[in-house]
Amino acid sequence: MAKGKSTRISTLKRAAPKKRARKAKAGTRGLLPGECVLETPDKDAQEVKTRIESEGGQVLAAYRDPLGRNSLLLAILPLDRVEPTPFQRDVSDMHHKRLADVIDKTGFFLDPIIAITAPKAGFWTPNGGHRLAAMRRLGARSLTALVVPKRELAWQILALNTEKAHNLKEKSLEVIRIYRGLIEEDDAKTEKSFAFYLEEASFVTLGLCYEKVPRFSGGAYNSIVKRLSEFSSSSLSVAFKTHQKHSAMLLDLDANVAEAVAKLKAKGFVSPYLKAFVVARINPLRWIMGEPPPLEEVLKTMRERAGKFSVDKIKQEDIASTGGARDDSD
Repeated sequence: MAKGKSTRISTLKRAAPKKRARKAKAGTRGLLPGECVLETPDKDAQEVKTRIESEGGQVLAAYRDPLGRNSLLLAILPLDRVEPTPFQRDVSDMHHKRLADVIDKTGFFLDPIIAITAPKAGFWTPNGGHRLAAMRRLGARSLTALVVPKRELAWQILALNTEKAHNLKEKSLEVIRIYRGLIEEDDAKTEKSFAFYLEEASFVTLGLCYEKVPRFSGGAYNSIVKRLSEFSSSSLSVAFKTHQKHSAMLLDLDANVAEAVAKLKAKGFVSPYLKAFVVARINPLRWIMGEPPPLEEVLKTMRERAGKFSVDKIKQEDIASTGGARDDSD
């Protein structure tokens, strides 16, 4: 057995597979049409109704969702009182302009946005950013919305959105924005209780990196951070400080890796995988078969190795065999 390799058996556990809903027997779940009528709004729905009216909106109907039985309100909201949730992806300029053209030609706005009440005033939409931007482009005064009394639905919608796969940068930025929103809501709740919305603890750390360095090569470090990160039982405010510390260490490491890449380029090496090559060479986890060290220890080790990185014995074929993310992929 090679020297330095651990003989310990790995104690890392595979993530449990995601459960899919079983196919139900037809006609056995939910409400019949007549049962969806909500004659008297419940407490939560009534509070939201009052809020809508106080913001200058108009409630058209209140009803129960036919599947989940939850109260919903169909309303017309003043356009200037609606904003996208602050933690979702940015609006595509091309997409919202094309959408505006379609709405303008048909003369109909047929796809209501989903809205929740914002913390202080107005409303947030977690899924209608492009429709909102399109209507603003057209100079509309108001738009149709399904207003949901349960505000946590905003995070659920983003977590379950499968319409378009996020790349690592988009997902990480979305998660860090959700995280900041959760802190504003109640920073005393445990981080682990929001694992469903955040998916991976590593996204929080990488999101902080992308906020500071938009061209950060997160793909080069993602497998390492993901393997050594987990959601904490500490409060959001405490856990956030740990993510901030790890992100600072990661950016510091990346600066040293960039210097090593510059050395390779100075020697004439050309490849889109130079950063992945350096990271693979300095990564101590490739030799560890058992329980790995904490993330902070690994990042410190990698930083030291990056600072001492030598290009004297590197060959072009060594780099050609490198896998991982391209340096320009993010």
